[in-house]
Amino acid sequence: MNVILNDHPTIWQQLRPLTCTRTISDIRCGILTIREKWERIYNQKASSNTQNHLSEKYDTLILDDNLIITSHYLPDNHFISALASLQHNSRLRSGNDVLAYRLNNELTYKLFELKELEALTDIEYHDMPLAITNPWHIFQHNGREIENDFHLLTQNRTSHPISNSNRVLHPENVFVEEGVQMEFTTINATSAKVYIGKHAVVMENTSIRGSIAICEGAEIKMAAKIYGPTTIGPYSKVGGEINNSVIFGYSNKAHDGFLGNSVLGEWCNLGADTNNSNLKNDYSMVKLWSYPENRFINTGLQFCGLIMGDHSKSGINTMFNTGTSVGVSCNIFGDGFPRNYVPSFSWGGASGFTEYNFDKAIKVAQQVMLRRKLTLSNADITILKALFNEAHKNHNP
Repeated sequence: MNVILNDHPTIWQQLRPLTCTRTISDIRCGILTIREKWERIYNQKASSNTQNHLSEKYDTLILDDNLIITSHYLPDNHFISALASLQHNSRLRSGNDVLAYRLNNELTYKLFELKELEALTDIEYHDMPLAITNPWHIFQHNGREIENDFHLLTQNRTSHPISNSNRVLHPENVFVEEGVQMEFTTINATSAKVYIGKHAVVMENTSIRGSIAICEGAEIKMAAKIYGPTTIGPYSKVGGEINNSVIFGYSNKAHDGFLGNSVLGEWCNLGADTNNSNLKNDYSMVKLWSYPENRFINTGLQFCGLIMGDHSKSGINTMFNTGTSVGVSCNIFGDGFPRNYVPSFSWGGASGFTEYNFDKAIKVAQQVMLRRKLTLSNADITILKALFNEAHKNHNP
């Protein structure tokens, strides 16, 4: 079967700003992205069907036999077994929700063109897989996903040895890949897993309490304090105090300061002593900006911090209030608390925002990526231009 991960348009909107620049399946939750989970399960590459403005970067491969999985559902053994039982031209449903299809190429084209599908066999799934339908679900589900990905990645494998300079409680719950540099670190894996990816660097006096995923090439600065469930994405650099947060990759929170119950996209940078609040002073439920509803909605959570889209930055001593949503390519600085919703391509802080010049934003993104020996592709620039045009209307009503 050819695997296609299909973005539900409403859910994609609900997951902004994190999906502004990516498919739902490229969200990282646990050690792996959703796409990487399915690719390991089926031992093949998976393509995507997603928003039009992302299509230049994410193409769709359609063959004669296609397994089309709704991308915001997370794999588990029961769900995987149900998918394996799907016959040709059938769909897996849980009530009114379609979890997956198995279709030939003609019906697949019809599905993606939003045409009527005839003569499908409906298979009822008497359960509901865990799903990511709002940004806060990413850190909410992160602990379970670290555990699942840990087993997926380490089954029938042996961890690389851990230096005797480290203090590790329950080393059987710790897996270290090749090339890791780690000395004089304390790891408490008593009740949860700790995964340290290839060529990661964990500096002296770091304290880690599982469940924790430190992905390939990530760097943990000296004396960092990291509480689980937390994921430090590939090639990110972090320091200070972090609790129950997910950093997608290539982002920096390299200095002291607190990050809690938060999600950072890629290519973000939090300046020294940037802090976020994750709990309101009156202990009430936190509200967060909803893109499709164009208003703040109740998360039902007492703890919810910062959601930040790709390429956004904060200056030193920035203070983010509880439940703050920051869009793509924002530059935030100055004293005081910036507002709880910052649209993409905003420049400023608590005293107010202006529009971030597009050419300048692109130049900064190119320079940041060049430091990691990567380039901003034409497809990425096209995506950012579409977002800028949308944000321009908000800045200039």
